Amino acid sequence: MSDNTANHEPRGQEGEGSQALDPLLEMESRIRQLEKEREEFLNLAKSRQAEFENYQKRQAREMQQEKRYAQEPLARDLLQPIDNLERAVQAAAGEANSPLAQGVSMVLQQIIEVLKRHGVKPVDALHQPFDANHHQAVNQVPTSEHPPMTVVQVHQGGYTLHDRVLRPASVGVSVAPPENAE
Repeated sequence: MSDNTANHEPRGQEGEGSQALDPLLEMESRIRQLEKEREEFLNLAKSRQAEFENYQKRQAREMQQEKRYAQEPLARDLLQPIDNLERAVQAAAGEANSPLAQGVSMVLQQIIEVLKRHGVKPVDALHQPFDANHHQAVNQVPTSEHPPMTVVQVHQGGYTLHDRVLRPASVGVSVAPPENAE
């Protein structure tokens, strides 16, 4: 019987020890699970914070762009009256000394100067290489006086607002004259 008693005691101790370890193992497992969840929530919070900061930066950039180009609708609306004033000045070229022609020319220059102060500038086109970003070719002009793809006529002036094209210049572009024309 002593063998049975000896065998019985260690089993009883193991049983008690495993019963005492079970809550500890469960707690350790629960702690690991909670630490994992905490890490996931922390990563999620960091991700959301970074997204929010990026959103704020994007909004600030968009507000800056909106402010920078706020004059665009007004500038576009003024282009047609500027064209009409330019036509009036060209029509009065023979009467350049008349007070009316001088007055119209001065008003045109004042409007262009005001627009320049607000970032609107005329596109410099004449005798420049053709640039599809700033020019719109409406005709070709055969000539040997200028290299091909050079702007030789400006039909309607173009304008930019800072770095944006409000309206491309309508231009005539040089091309090589036909060989049989000689």
